[in-house]
Amino acid sequence: MTILQTIIEASKSNRKQFALLIDPDKCDSDQIAYLVTKAVYAKVDFILVGGSLLLKDRVDACVRQIKSLSDIPVLLFPGNVMQISKYADGILFLSLISGRNPDFLIGQQVIAAPYLKQTELEILPTGYMLIDGGVPTSVSYMSNTTPIPNGKKQIAYSTALAGEMLGLQLIYMDAGSGAQRPVSPKMISYLSKRLSVPLIVGGGIRTPKAAFEAVAAGADVVVVGNVLEKDPDLLEQMVNAVHQVAIKQK
Repeated sequence: MTILQTIIEASKSNRKQFALLIDPDKCDSDQIAYLVTKAVYAKVDFILVGGSLLLKDRVDACVRQIKSLSDIPVLLFPGNVMQISKYADGILFLSLISGRNPDFLIGQQVIAAPYLKQTELEILPTGYMLIDGGVPTSVSYMSNTTPIPNGKKQIAYSTALAGEMLGLQLIYMDAGSGAQRPVSPKMISYLSKRLSVPLIVGGGIRTPKAAFEAVAAGADVVVVGNVLEKDPDLLEQMVNAVHQVAIKQK
């Protein structure tokens, strides 16, 4: 079964999943080793690798280290075409559908496609949507796009629906790194009830309670990164909060 099929089947069976986000720029090898060890113990479902900016050429090294320490699927979450590694298991092939910047809607993808075709990476077509998290974030600045207001669920839904109709297999709503607040449960719930593709949610999720609220509202996969770089010991509580939702709703 492919990674995409795994996510789709989990969504259909209401089995919530947790993804740990590791930014190669922010984590040295010791931090990565500690985080991955924690991730294996906590039964993290996926590890995402990427960030908005790449100051150090460490993507390959980061992915290879993670792969040497665990069997958890590693997915690239690239901020640009420089953040691609053939050593990962797959890539979230992102199209920034919430913005109007053609470079992140299709431009970067055109550059990356021929290289990706030569790799064995699984391609996961993903509609990427920025949601206002209360402060300007790295991803909104780097992509030169305006996030969807957190209270405008109809705009978010229409955007996600357009992505689904274009054939994108996943929708990823992101409040961005360093967001003051996560995507609202009301918006998550509104979209999850109306879309037929799995919904990924990340950005601004700092507590097990916030992770629980996101999946309880309808997110299929929750992504957490920043807070775990500072407090890796919070990881197990985060994962448990996400995984217990399916148990409670059975």
